[in-house]
Amino acid sequence: MRLMLVLLLSSVAAFASAASPAYNENADAKAEIRDALQVAAQSRRPVLVVFGANWCGDCKILDLSFKEGASAPLIAKNFVVVKVDVGRFDRNTDIAASYGVPLKSGIPAVVVISPQGKQIYATRAGELADARSMGDKGIYEFFSEVVGQTK
Repeated sequence: MRLMLVLLLSSVAAFASAASPAYNENADAKAEIRDALQVAAQSRRPVLVVFGANWCGDCKILDLSFKEGASAPLIAKNFVVVKVDVGRFDRNTDIAASYGVPLKSGIPAVVVISPQGKQIYATRAGELADARSMGDKGIYEFFSEVVGQTK
């Protein structure tokens, strides 16, 4: 059973790595967050900023869960999502630091910002850094709790 789980997770990771990059390495992250806050104000949904990198397997799994599976409709309904590339911890780290997100605790990491621009929630201890082990159910449960904190 354990071997099947490992093979399944490996297959998902391989598929995720073959897909298009999850993070735009050339994006102006500050401008994307500003734009997302404008959308958030109109839609009355908070902004979910996801810090990660294209080399990060856990980031790829989290990104895949945002596109399909149980978490996809939950995320789409409740958040305006912005993905911020941190490179090899040499890009956009100032943004994470401004929200008190310690990237050295692991990526992916997230912060939730209200439509008014106030921080609602942030990962502090690498809560999503092992997304591969969390699986779809664990990721869904994590974000269900986060959604509860935004209400």
